[in-house]
Amino acid sequence: MQFSKLFIVLFIFQVLFPCNMSTQAAPANSNLFREYIGAEFNNVKFSDVPINSNVEFHFILSFAIDYDTSGPPPTNGKFNVFWDSDNLGPSQVSSIKSSHSNVKVALSLGGDSVGDGPAYFNPSSVDSWVSNAVSSLTDIIRQYNLDGIDIDYEHFNADPDTFSECIGQLVKTLKKNGLISFASIAPFDDDDVQSHYKALWKSYGDLIDYVNFQFYAYDQGTTVSQFINYFNTQSSNYNGGNVLASFISDGSGGLTPENGFFTACNRLKSRNKLHGIFIWSADDSKRNGFRYEKQSQALLAISH
Repeated sequence: MQFSKLFIVLFIFQVLFPCNMSTQAAPANSNLFREYIGAEFNNVKFSDVPINSNVEFHFILSFAIDYDTSGPPPTNGKFNVFWDSDNLGPSQVSSIKSSHSNVKVALSLGGDSVGDGPAYFNPSSVDSWVSNAVSSLTDIIRQYNLDGIDIDYEHFNADPDTFSECIGQLVKTLKKNGLISFASIAPFDDDDVQSHYKALWKSYGDLIDYVNFQFYAYDQGTTVSQFINYFNTQSSNYNGGNVLASFISDGSGGLTPENGFFTACNRLKSRNKLHGIFIWSADDSKRNGFRYEKQSQALLAISH
């Protein structure tokens, strides 16, 4: 009798208060805007970039690389600053965050190149790389008072499982230690790149908050319908992830604002799929007065 009463009570409770704690909420529209900055050393400053108070704004410093500033070989997880730290230093980070309560600042790891050659992910071992990376990045994150990291390795001298373990353990440790509040990855449509990031997503996707997919790595002249198809494909590859729409300021690839990027974003938004926008990069946008940064944020700021 007591069991029957308990069963009825539990059944009613479940109907009235369904519990979804074990399932991940589906991504939805967001007001997140992100921009890479500092890779091209053209004196761009945080304060140059227009910031809409009605968006969540992330600057992403580009890049921290585990190489010595003098060049190769790789340093097995011992990261150094390779962005324009004269204009984007700790005091400038502090100033922009103080001036704008909606701004957070992250750093990106890796990138395409260092000096005249590719920037390789090249660990000696998982344990040694993770140990060195946690130590060196802890110092940089604390020095600059940063909020998150982005993973943008594009060249690999390690298999996908090794990459997955190194990056996954790094992100897990930095989050556990309270050093970062978010992490993102920045893959693009290349078989080798995708094999590494999809392995990371499979094992550690629950720790990755945003997918900065480089849609501008697709061919120049991408149409709106092609962009939507690419977006759906990558949303499937990174299932459950917050995949952001993106374009490149210099118009060298993908769907450009002139050719319908914001049309595509409005379509995604109407389907509750616009999880945010990111731009590569503030360095290039400086030439056009940050026109499309303003337009991107205005779109995102409209009630979602």
